Amino acid sequence: MEYSKYLNDWQLLMQFFPEDWEEMAYKLGAISRSRKIKSPADLMRVLLIHLTDNCSLKETVVRAKYGNIIDISSVALMKRLNKSSEWFRWMSNRLLFRRGIIIDSPNKYSKFNIKSVDASIISEPGSTGTDWRLHYSFELFNLKCDQFFLTRQNVGESFTNFKVCKNDLFIGDRAYGRANGMNYIQSKRAFFISRYMNRAYTLYDSKGNKFKLLDKIKKLNIGEVLEIPSQIRTKSIDSLKIRIIVMKKSKEKAEEAVKKAIKEQKRKQRNINPETIKYHEYIILITNLNGEVTTDDILELYRLRWQVEIAFKHLKSIFGLGHLPKEGIESARAWLHGKLFVALLTQAIVDEGLLFSPWGYPFEAKTAT
Repeated sequence: MEYSKYLNDWQLLMQFFPEDWEEMAYKLGAISRSRKIKSPADLMRVLLIHLTDNCSLKETVVRAKYGNIIDISSVALMKRLNKSSEWFRWMSNRLLFRRGIIIDSPNKYSKFNIKSVDASIISEPGSTGTDWRLHYSFELFNLKCDQFFLTRQNVGESFTNFKVCKNDLFIGDRAYGRANGMNYIQSKRAFFISRYMNRAYTLYDSKGNKFKLLDKIKKLNIGEVLEIPSQIRTKSIDSLKIRIIVMKKSKEKAEEAVKKAIKEQKRKQRNINPETIKYHEYIILITNLNGEVTTDDILELYRLRWQVEIAFKHLKSIFGLGHLPKEGIESARAWLHGKLFVALLTQAIVDEGLLFSPWGYPFEAKTAT
């Protein structure tokens, strides 16, 4: 393929970048006036080789040299990647704004440090590649990765994996809905919102009577919201007071969720529990937030977390392969922020394709010369 073809593709790709991305490279310290790296575009091209092609730093600099982009050492490139962390985060924020996803924190949540937590399996390439589980926490309203660490794959997802401070509000999916994790958050004078995990603990009403959740929600209609003051009791937990928020999914979404759940159970060769499958027809949230935060607010916070997760739907596959820096917080954070940008950039390209524009890239009016 001719070199000019690569240049044309690069020009098209840059049209998906946020405005002022080159200027911000200087402002945020990703690039300085140097003899080796002459422009933000050169730096971005090399970093994308590393982040998207799953190349080691050594392989990346070889490709960059023979691709006539830049000629630098792998050590120098690592330093540039470290300096690009905030640049990548800024660009990710701008791409979310472009998609209409609001990430400014409303004043009513000013008391809380709101975080979205998740985990992903990373399979490093090569015959000696190792499977790791990457646990990470992002501040929901600015996308800053504030906590992350690697474990072996057998360490599961749990709130207990994270450092918790007073007034933190952790939002997680069903995997985080275990009693010990939620009780851990409570013990730190912090808060949680998680999806309900069936059969993970016994539920009691406010009077101490045991109940089955399905009996209370089975008559709920689409569009209705039910709040149930409850408490969790286990062998190690005397009483954890919670609010259960339930909303029934639309018929289409319910059928989709049930099919997905059955497929997942078959894939894992597990017995299909009809009661658990029935719960997939509902959105069921568990929280220890008090009444100052309304039911609508709780649903809205989870919706926002879900919306951001959808925006990152390529994130886990992009995290899935790569040479994750395992030495140095600065390097790992820069790598994570870079992967976030790649995920959102990928989604922006997919979104453009869904518009079926005949020219195949974002329209930007320019005068032909």
